[in-house]
Amino acid sequence: MLLFITLLTGSFSFAYAQEDEPDATKREQKIQSLYVAYITQELNLSEEEAQKFWPLHKQFDTELKSVDPNLPELQKQQRILDIKKNYQDRFSKILGSSRTDNFFRKDTEFRKKLVDRLRQIRQQQNNRNQRPLRNNR
Repeated sequence: MLLFITLLTGSFSFAYAQEDEPDATKREQKIQSLYVAYITQELNLSEEEAQKFWPLHKQFDTELKSVDPNLPELQKQQRILDIKKNYQDRFSKILGSSRTDNFFRKDTEFRKKLVDRLRQIRQQQNNRNQRPLRNNR
């Protein structure tokens, strides 16, 4: 777990530093790779489970991304919940109910860590960009 957090920290710094580049795809791919590694490790997926889980997860992720961000907040949250409920049974057939529940927890945990880390990097960059005022007397 410590190794993963170290990779996560370093990779986010690298990924965020590339934000000015026209190709944000590299950053997204880096984050996606970290996500796959994190979920695979946390769920202790076997090779056979991973081969079944990740294609289904891709469908799940595509549906989540298709939720209209302009919906009223409660409707948007309800739509996301409906998608999760729909996939819960499908994930359970691969992982079992306990690990499916754990997947939803770890998915949320990863996203929170990502947001926190990106916020931290932004704050560090803002602090570096602010120069202290000198008293020129």
